[in-house]
Amino acid sequence: MASAMETEEQARNRFQSELEFVQCLANPNYLNFLAQRGYLREKPFVNYLKYLLYWKDPEYAKYLKYPQSLHMLELLQYEHFRKELVNAQCAKFIDEQQLLHWQHYSRKRTRLQQALAEQQQHSNATAK
Repeated sequence: MASAMETEEQARNRFQSELEFVQCLANPNYLNFLAQRGYLREKPFVNYLKYLLYWKDPEYAKYLKYPQSLHMLELLQYEHFRKELVNAQCAKFIDEQQLLHWQHYSRKRTRLQQALAEQQQHSNATAK
């Protein structure tokens, strides 16, 4: 999304800066920090968040390490959500929910990997 006047280096720097910022949105404590300092009430900042929605495009999303940042970016489009983030309890709740989701995903993935390994061992044993 570079302008015609932007050099390749400037485009690369902007890409890296925006990538880092979008990934920071995955951190509910950072969102609380932004809300408490009034950034989420400022129209230019809200417009910037809207502009960043291009990161949802698979062409850009593939570079994200924290996919939950896209969900937070989507939620930040809503004024009610931005207002609630001022409350530290809101940020704490989101943080806890992310942790629970990650733990559930990790356990489920481990179980699937174990089942696949057992299935492969069984297949190898019957093939002999």
